This record gives sequence, structure tokens and C-alpha cells, in this order.
Amino acid sequence: MSSRFFSSVRARATLGASLVVAVALVAAGAAVLLSLRANLTDQASGQAESAARGVASQLAANVAYGQLDLDDEDHPVQVVDGDGRLVAASEDLESISGTGSDAVKPRPASTTPPKGDDDDDDESEGASLEAGEISEGAADVTSGSATVDGETADYRFAAVEVNVEKKGDLTVYAGASLAAQQSAVSTALTSMLIGFPLLLAVIAGVTWLVTRRALRPVDAIRSEMAAITASEDLARRVPEPDTHDEIARLATTTNETLAALQSSVERQRRFVADASHELRSPIASLRTQLEVGAAHPELLDVDGAVEDTVRLQELAADLLLLARLDAGEKPGGGHVDLAALAREELSQRTRDRVDVRMDLKSVEVTGSRSRLARVLGNLVNNAQRHARSHVTVATRAEGAWAILEVSDDGNGVPEGERDRIFERFVRLDDARARDDGGAGLGLAIARDVAARHGGTLTVKEAPGGGALFELRVPAASR
Repeated sequence: MSSRFFSSVRARATLGASLVVAVALVAAGAAVLLSLRANLTDQASGQAESAARGVASQLAANVAYGQLDLDDEDHPVQVVDGDGRLVAASEDLESISGTGSDAVKPRPASTTPPKGDDDDDDESEGASLEAGEISEGAADVTSGSATVDGETADYRFAAVEVNVEKKGDLTVYAGASLAAQQSAVSTALTSMLIGFPLLLAVIAGVTWLVTRRALRPVDAIRSEMAAITASEDLARRVPEPDTHDEIARLATTTNETLAALQSSVERQRRFVADASHELRSPIASLRTQLEVGAAHPELLDVDGAVEDTVRLQELAADLLLLARLDAGEKPGGGHVDLAALAREELSQRTRDRVDVRMDLKSVEVTGSRSRLARVLGNLVNNAQRHARSHVTVATRAEGAWAILEVSDDGNGVPEGERDRIFERFVRLDDARARDDGGAGLGLAIARDVAARHGGTLTVKEAPGGGALFELRVPAASR
């Protein structure tokens, strides 16, 4: 079931969009959390350093350890001397880690004033009132924990060094709680864990609905195509949405394909009907003559039977050739000299009604010699039926094209009929009246062969009147 579900374009689009958005949200959320945590940590570090420097300033002013202002519960403080002994600490500090000294109860070192006379004592006392020196460099910051008034929390500790007369080098450790940072990060993470799934659900739903709406015309096209297939009614067409997008172009192309298919099927039906009609006449005539001959041998028209048989044979050959051309048969062979081909084929004609004149210039093409000979024969046969006194066959080269022309001095082809005469089984009225056995397939075959050779076959008016058929095929490269 799941495989069928994910075979849907709509499902795959929804899943893909949801995955992309999920990855983007996770990446963005992680970046926001890391940035928030870093900013709040830096803020806590700044607060710790500020508190440490405040205590260091008091020490530099020679404030006694017991008189230091260390009552701020948010900033636990330790003061350590040069020997690592705790000399001052916040009153409510119960435990601490991360400062290098775990002691919480101060043990100040005893100091003995230097011996000397009173003047020396006065000078010494004056020296003790001189301000100490606080380190101007950046404070060292570490992470740790502390328990203040029974509450344990994580802290950032800043260490500031100060040098005080008679007290030596002291280090002040002051902390700033990370509770605000942890609370903000936790709140942001909780919001993301709640909001991200809801946002993904909204995106998935919107994608599903938009994709369904976008694919609705496709489903309509599919349904109509299924109905056309079931009914075999090629006159029906799929709906074309008025969106001017890819789906609309798909519908237009589908309708064009259906129109071409309908035209092809109708053409095939007409072809079968016309072929049946054309075959009926010679077969009926031949059967009649044979039946008469069987009943009355002395009345058997052998010449007529032979003529009908030949006509039937030629028609079957034409139909077979058209079937091969419709199947897409490619012309084989090599180079063919149109002048030599015309000269040879015309020399073998013995039953022409009028004289055939030749104006042949050597030009080679690539293709099937037999097919090109068939084109020449069909064009000459057509010209013989319509010519008054002569037919002219000419070959020449014209740029990259090889030209074969067959013209006659008859009445020509009306301009409105010049495309229709190349349709199958089409014969003009006077051609039918003067027909000597043609079925109306010769010109259709000639044009199809020309197309298979990459060329064209057209008809126009000859310079001296009559019709001029021009075959153009690509000249052979040398």
C-alpha cells in the first residue's frame, strides 16, 4: 500500500517539500540555538568580569578583606592570594568548582609590618594607603558551578589579577549565573520542538492541496484518454486548461496527436475502401470472363483476361509498396546517376503513346535505384495519359539538389488540384475518362518515395503549357 502511495506524484512532491523544509528548519534552529547560547554566555562572561573588576577595585583601594562588598548573591566571589589560599569569599557561598580553588571559607595570611623607627612606621603606613595595580588584560573566563544559599547552578567565572601593597598578588574570581542562558535556550528549544512539526504539517498540507490542484487537469486528460480508448471515438478531445503552462501545452499536443491519429485512421479506412473498390472491378471482370470461357470456350477473351490479370497484379504491387512506405521502410542502395537511370528506363519503354524527349545532365543522388526508377516510370505514365504530342524528361543539378523533371504538353493540372492529385486513389475527371488502367496510386507512391529520400515532388505549369512534375532530392556528396 505504501509503495502505491509513494508512486503518486502528489505524494512524492509533498514528501520532498516536507523533507527539504525539515532539513532547513533543523539547520536554522540549530544555528539560532547556538547563536543564542553563545551570546548569552558572552553576556554572562562580561557580567562576571565586571563583578570581578569591581572587587579588584576595592582591593586596589586597600579595602580590608572583611569589609569587601561581596553580598551580591548573583555573583559569587573568591579572592585568592599568591600562595593559592582563599582570603575572602561571598558569605552565602557553600561550594564552588571551576575556579582552581574549592575553598569557601577564607583563611587570610598573617602579615607582619616591617620593623623601623616611627618615621619608618609612618612611611610604611602611608605606603599601605597607596592604590594597587589591576591587570588591564582580558580576564580569564572558565565555566563551573557553585552553591549559593542552598541553590546550585552553573556559572561563568572571570579571574582578574590585582597587585596590592603589603598583600601581594591577588586573584579575584567572580561568577555570573548561566541560569538565564539555560532558560532562554530551553524555552527556544521547546518552542522549536512544538512549532517545527506544526509548520511541517502546514507545509505538507499546502503542498498536497496545491499539487492536487495543479495535477487536476492531468487527471482530466488521463480520464478522457481512457474514455477515448474505451469508446474508440477518435473525434473526442481532451480538455485544454486555460493556464498557458506546461499542462496546457500537454493537452494541446495530446489533441494534435489525436487529430493526427484520427486523420491517419480515416485515411487508412479510405485506403482500404478504395483498394477494395479498385480490386473488385478487375476481379469481377476476370471472373466473368473465366465463367463465360468455362461455359463457352469459343467466347473466351484471353487478351482481356490477361489485361485484367496484369492490372490486378500491378495494383497488388502498388498496395504492397504503399504498405512498406507507410511502415517507414528506408531506401537503401548507393549512388545513382539520375541521367543514366532515365536513359536506361526510357529505352525499355515500347508502348508509349507519344514521343519522349530527353534533356539529361549527369547528377548523382544517394538512394534506391529501383524506387527512383518507379518514380520516373509513374511520372512518365501519368504524362503519357495527358500529353498531346510529346513528353519531356530532364535532369540537372541545382545547388545541393538533384532535379528530375517530367513535363507534357497537355492541359496541365488546375492550381486548386495540385495537392489533391498526390492523394491515394485520386484521379481528376478527365483522367478517369481517359484512364487506361491506372488506379490513382502512381503519384501518391512517387511523392512518398521522394519523401523517404529526403526530397519533394511538386507539380506546376510547364513553360509550353501542360503539367511539369519536379522531383527534388539531395545530391550525393563527393
